[in-house]
Amino acid sequence: MLKIGNLPTGSLNAITDVNGVRVGHFTLSENAIQTGITVILPHEGNIFKEKLVAASHIINGFGKSIGLVQVDELGTIESPIALTNTFAVGRVATGLIQHMLDQNPEIGLSTGTINPLVFECNDGLLNDIRGLHIKEMHVPLAIENAQVDFEQGAVGAGTGMCTFSLKGGIGSSSRVVKIDDRDFTVGVLILSNFGRLSTLTIDGEKTGEHISGQIEKESSELMQNARTAPDKEKGSMIAVIATDVPMNDRQLKRLCKRVPAGMARTGAYFGNGSGDIVLSFSTATKIPHDMTSQVLMIPQIHENAIDTVFSAVIEATEEAILKSMFHAKTVKGRKERVVKSITEYL
Repeated sequence: MLKIGNLPTGSLNAITDVNGVRVGHFTLSENAIQTGITVILPHEGNIFKEKLVAASHIINGFGKSIGLVQVDELGTIESPIALTNTFAVGRVATGLIQHMLDQNPEIGLSTGTINPLVFECNDGLLNDIRGLHIKEMHVPLAIENAQVDFEQGAVGAGTGMCTFSLKGGIGSSSRVVKIDDRDFTVGVLILSNFGRLSTLTIDGEKTGEHISGQIEKESSELMQNARTAPDKEKGSMIAVIATDVPMNDRQLKRLCKRVPAGMARTGAYFGNGSGDIVLSFSTATKIPHDMTSQVLMIPQIHENAIDTVFSAVIEATEEAILKSMFHAKTVKGRKERVVKSITEYL
């Protein structure tokens, strides 16, 4: 069993170890259609009426996400978080908006509008992305499927994604940290779609070099299938961090900035065409939409105690990326392209 880092994991070793967080998928996987939606529900209540403190960070900005401007301005989130393919962002945003309108009849009438959060990676290598197969009606299906113990790998938004020239997708991990003799949880969920096979590193081992050697020994036909994803850094990764550690939005942004350290441990270097974006939120404090007091008291961790949380983010990110690969099956998609699971080589 691979063990990444030194901190203990939560019981599920997933983002849903943070109490109240759930994850749901909608998957389309048939021949040239290999895509989907993954939705993260930040807590079990009404996220519009009870917002959460949040922050975002752009590592490399080759991306088409929706909702980041308001998050950075106000430091809160007010909708579920959706992941999908690049060309589905608009339809998924509309589906999220409709879901929030159904939950909150006052939106757009007696109160403000809604800021949907949608993040994307390009799954066009395996998926007929030009076919625009994701529809607004698929969003509530992903939300209805949300649960604590969720599937990882080639599922939901991760169905058509490739990582280090092998199959990638959805991965998640968590770490437990002790602060003031209390246990807190840091969970990370990633959508992985990046990396060069030659740089893949697993727990310090240059695994990509060994796999490249195995591929070179295969027949030309097998090698052609295994190398459908060119050995070039041209992809993206979305990371979502959830924690119950009390934090303000500035501290949450500092967490976001630690994700690249976890990515780099796996061999990533954020190429020119890579859209690497991070969102983080804390469930420790709910911000009421309706103002009951002009002053809000928001607890936060002392800055001198934050290092252990940084370590938790780095370890969980590294492991989540690897889990997105270990859980992913081999997929044949558009133009009969085959991207193999890492499990065929390890």
